[in-house]
Amino acid sequence: MKFGGTSMGSAERIRVAARLTAEQSAKRPVVVVVSAMSKVTDLLLDSLRKAEAGDQADLDANLEKLSERHRECCRGLLPEKKQHEAIAGVERLIAEFARIAKGVMMLGERPPRSVDEAVAVGERLSAYLMALHMEAEGMPAVAVNAADVIATDAVFGNATPLMDPTRARAAAVLQPLLEGKPDQRRVPIVTGFNGSTLDHRPTTLGRGGSDFSASILAAALDAAELWIWTDVDGIMSGDPRLVTDARVLPEITYAEAAELAYNGAKVLHPRTLAPLVERGIPVWSKNSFAPEKPGTRILPSVDSGHGPHAVTSMTDVALVSMEPASAAISGTKLMARALDALAQANVEILAFTSSSYRQSFCFLVRQSELERAREFLEEDLALELVHGYLKPIEVDTDVGLIAVVGEGMRGTPGLAGRLFTAISKHDINIIAIAQGSSELTIAIVVRRSGLEQAVRAIHGEF
Repeated sequence: MKFGGTSMGSAERIRVAARLTAEQSAKRPVVVVVSAMSKVTDLLLDSLRKAEAGDQADLDANLEKLSERHRECCRGLLPEKKQHEAIAGVERLIAEFARIAKGVMMLGERPPRSVDEAVAVGERLSAYLMALHMEAEGMPAVAVNAADVIATDAVFGNATPLMDPTRARAAAVLQPLLEGKPDQRRVPIVTGFNGSTLDHRPTTLGRGGSDFSASILAAALDAAELWIWTDVDGIMSGDPRLVTDARVLPEITYAEAAELAYNGAKVLHPRTLAPLVERGIPVWSKNSFAPEKPGTRILPSVDSGHGPHAVTSMTDVALVSMEPASAAISGTKLMARALDALAQANVEILAFTSSSYRQSFCFLVRQSELERAREFLEEDLALELVHGYLKPIEVDTDVGLIAVVGEGMRGTPGLAGRLFTAISKHDINIIAIAQGSSELTIAIVVRRSGLEQAVRAIHGEF
């Protein structure tokens, strides 16, 4: 069971997380993975930026804010006689962070390895507090630093797990805590987001890191299932901020969840699902603020019926268009070089489409990656641009992406017609369309001004 930042955001929320853990632990062995308290990772990263800039006063203010929040949580979670020792433990962990921040200040820069070690302190604090609370309530638990369990490569800030060494570490560190009768077991409260290299240098797992930690451990321990506790009722058929009648989906497939996440929905990140797919471990997305609600189950396959399951959208995107200026340059080779440049830039392509005769093509990227994409494209294709073989690269940021997702769309005639008719009724122009051969997702690019209305029209139609 994994608890996110809002589910660990206060003493009250940690009490709920502990209760939900205890309920399941009475029935079967449970491993818990925790995020830092909400907003704490941002505070830690800001503190490192202050240290890098040599801003001692703001760094000290941040450290005091960090300390006071966790001291307050101690007071809300623990009986008075246990608070002094707990607060001393909190201060020790914050002192570890302060030591790294001081090193950053002396260097005047933030080495990625030091950042990884420092930001994991947020998860270490929440794991420590939850384990202390459970112990105080008579529920045997122990805080575990995931650096002792999850083995990764040495790409600091965005590490990839090494599953065989992780499985060996999990067997040595976690398995002994899970064996025996319920009264002999101790619940491991494991830090999310972090791991370590084979020679034990601290790393972090990047975007969606705590969810990823939970799925790595679920796979390494051959878990029966993974529960992700968040602050929403499950995975929805549309963004409830845009679609008033959006509903919680009872079941979706791994592939659908990955597509929704890739296209902007707040669902499990695609790489979070990867360790689970091979072993077919089901995932529950549940709301810790309303645990009685069933949530959404993510499975290898479900009976999808006919048609899409959900619609999602993204606004912070840019459409990049490229076209040869003369027949002297092959459109196919141009596409290959453009894609290679984007790969070198480590830029994700959200949608790609091309025309046949003019050999023009366009692709959608996140606005946060646009500058890097453009830089690599212009560098790689500099000669063609200078000599006029390639028209100037065009960029349009006044666009949005809509993704319509569903396993049930495969082989179902008439869906595209209904989809485009629903949009056209509102006089919304479609700029680009992309659909893969799997028929799992139809991606549509429209003007930003028409995006929300188009999402509502599609949701209403299906």
